[in-house]
Amino acid sequence: MKNWARANKGFLLFLMLFGIFRTAIADWNPIPSASMHPNLLEGDVVFVNRLAYNVKLPLTDVVLGTTGEPRRGDIVTFSSPKDGTRLIKRVIALPGDRVEMRNEQLIINGQPAGYAAQGEATETVKGLGQLDALRLNESIADARAHSIQLMPQVQARRDFAPLTVPPGEYMMLGDNRDNSADSRYIGLVPRALLIGRAERVLASADITGNWHPRTERFGMSLYPAP
Repeated sequence: MKNWARANKGFLLFLMLFGIFRTAIADWNPIPSASMHPNLLEGDVVFVNRLAYNVKLPLTDVVLGTTGEPRRGDIVTFSSPKDGTRLIKRVIALPGDRVEMRNEQLIINGQPAGYAAQGEATETVKGLGQLDALRLNESIADARAHSIQLMPQVQARRDFAPLTVPPGEYMMLGDNRDNSADSRYIGLVPRALLIGRAERVLASADITGNWHPRTERFGMSLYPAP
């Protein structure tokens, strides 16, 4: 074993540095579910900037310092406060915000979000088959407008009472509002559980269909210009 390690020390050093890079600086995150439709698709692989918010001790979740603050509208990877699963959602409410939802409409600090119809789509939901979906442009407070998707046929949590987000915590919602296990189900997300800010799609393949590459999505920014 010692001889093998000596003979392959260059490769082992590469693996160690690669692990440090992925856990401390930058990472990529495959998208396994439909919770961020229509903006992220199953089979997308997104680039995640791990230095957007925190500097962490390599190979751990120990925060050494902060580098920036999450902004409303950021797409963020984080560890679920419920079971530690890595998730990707959008930051909707910041510490100190008072937020509520009434029949799918968000109200933040007394200001209702604006919605404009974008069109219709269909989506296959496990156990329910192919369902109609409504796509809307959502405008929230000081965040850049983004697309969301609603599916009225799905049983989902479309209302919640007003709550004030405590210091150091964030509300995360999926863009596919009626098909997302987000802060409505797992709770608010402490800052220490944030992993990084998703920046763009590196590559994409249709993993639910024919596995063909979706080259039109390669390099696509997750924050298109207005």
